[in-house]
Amino acid sequence: MTGSSWPEGIEAQAHKAAASSGPGTRYGDSMPQTRLTVLSGPSGVGKSTVVAELRRAHPQVWLSVSVTTRKPRPGETHGVEYFFAGDAEFDRMIASGELLEWAEFAGNRYGTPRDAVMARIATGTPTLLEIDLQGARQVRASMPEALLVFLAPPSWEELERRLRGRGTEPADVIACRLEAGLVELAAEKEFDVTLVNTSVQDVCEALIALLVEADN
Repeated sequence: MTGSSWPEGIEAQAHKAAASSGPGTRYGDSMPQTRLTVLSGPSGVGKSTVVAELRRAHPQVWLSVSVTTRKPRPGETHGVEYFFAGDAEFDRMIASGELLEWAEFAGNRYGTPRDAVMARIATGTPTLLEIDLQGARQVRASMPEALLVFLAPPSWEELERRLRGRGTEPADVIACRLEAGLVELAAEKEFDVTLVNTSVQDVCEALIALLVEADN
């Protein structure tokens, strides 16, 4: 899939998605500007599970949809889980400054469309990014007011068990994720808040409290 496959660019699609109001929630122009909240942590720690539960329980929270050069997995839909792009389209987005952050892992690139995020923040919508360490560092550099939240595993052994138990990736990719996990865990001190994922519900409640705090 390449950028020419779409009648409009990914950034335009993301901005259009951001412009639509969330379920049962409207935000007027008089809402004060909110603060971006970033959730990061090593692969396998449960970020996607936490975010899915957060969105189910608190649909007013807007989660940015990333753009990626990796191929869609079975059941994934363009514009829902990710915006899927070819290398040429991703290069164009980088060159034109359309990405708030981007990173590469296991031969694939992932990034956050900038305008969609800024539009939501400007309307006072609780806004969450789920990104990796590289991306979190870029957000910190460009938006120092953002709240960076680190999701930590109960133990290294539990993180390894979760990664190997997913059964969705070959052994070499799992090994790469474990190696990266050591680096990511060592970077915990760079974040503003740490949440230990012993209970998805507990983490969600703590995260929504941080989002509400960031919105005030």
